[in-house]
Amino acid sequence: MNANRHHNPGFMTGIALLLPITLSTMAIVLLAPILPRILVEFSAIPNHDYWVPMILTIPALCVALLSPVAGMLGDWFGRRRLLIGALAAYGLVGVAPVFLVGLAQIIASRVLVGMTEALIMVLSTTMIGDYFEGAARDKWLAAQTAFASMSALVFFNLGGQLGRVSWRAPFWVYGSALLMLALVLMFTWEPAETDTTDEATEAPHHGSWAGFAWGRMIGILAITIYGSVLFYTVQIQAGRGLAALGVLDPGRIGLLTSIASIGVPLGTFVYSRVGRTKLARLLLGEFALLTIGFLLMSRADTTTPFLIGCFINQLGAGLLLPTLLVWAMNGLPFETRARGAGLWTGAFSVGQFLCPVVITFASDHIGGLSGAFGVLSGAAGLGAAVALFVMLRGGGASLHTDKVGLHG
Repeated sequence: MNANRHHNPGFMTGIALLLPITLSTMAIVLLAPILPRILVEFSAIPNHDYWVPMILTIPALCVALLSPVAGMLGDWFGRRRLLIGALAAYGLVGVAPVFLVGLAQIIASRVLVGMTEALIMVLSTTMIGDYFEGAARDKWLAAQTAFASMSALVFFNLGGQLGRVSWRAPFWVYGSALLMLALVLMFTWEPAETDTTDEATEAPHHGSWAGFAWGRMIGILAITIYGSVLFYTVQIQAGRGLAALGVLDPGRIGLLTSIASIGVPLGTFVYSRVGRTKLARLLLGEFALLTIGFLLMSRADTTTPFLIGCFINQLGAGLLLPTLLVWAMNGLPFETRARGAGLWTGAFSVGQFLCPVVITFASDHIGGLSGAFGVLSGAAGLGAAVALFVMLRGGGASLHTDKVGLHG
């Protein structure tokens, strides 16, 4: 392979690694508009209101459990070859529910989706960190949010329109992973520790945890789990919220949810302008927006105020995700980057998996779905209060610094 390509990762290299990020969005958002129909399909199964949402979220549990393992594999055996295999497998098992009948079979296929998704998410993020440095790395990492959120707009509508044909039809879209595989084959190579020098070679990968910044990462991981529950609530539960307000058509649910979700790419754009603000100030603004959005959603009795609340919420979410991701990745050197990315991805997916469980539990015990949104408004408000306390005490470094090590 041409060695110059090792030294100069181009635009298409970035695109080839951003597109697979959308598969995690596809795993949940594509199916959100058809969730009410799947609930009806399997309504005879005991506790179906707990089991059926697992079709959307069980991949996230697998990512949560297996992302650290995916990171270790990436550091030990190399990134690219594992990514290629994972994309091929994702395309095959993702389409499987088109042909499966039983709920247990479908959930089993979704476990396989989650296993491949763990590799895809961790290795794509890691390879961005491998190929790019400094401001370019931050730009491509932040672009992950924009890509994921813009794909959400497409998937909400595509899932809704295909859901009019059949609740199985949206699963065909998972085959698009094979097209992403073609781009990875064309525009990437196995990263090497010295890729940015004139003597790039495919260096051996590392297995030692010595020197890993556990103290720093544990705090980031805890905040990431907390923020992820808040981040995914609208994407998972907006369809139920609209159905409770009388919107039952899957196509209309997908359209309205996608309109509200424009807040995420807008939030990512705002992050690109304010990302060098101190961390505590960023988190204060993000949690404040989430608080206001959840509060409006909890008090809405028609679709318009509900969607306004969703939009404000998603604006905060669009700011929050790149903040957390850049915060984590900017402190990871090559030899432990995949494992660090795996831990962060796992933490974010723990929140994704917990989100519907938290909502269902709160709905059952505190005034239905509106009550659950109210609880999350209080939770987001607590995050804003902590960020304000840190900011007033003069704490909270910038995500961007020239100190050695923070750009890995």
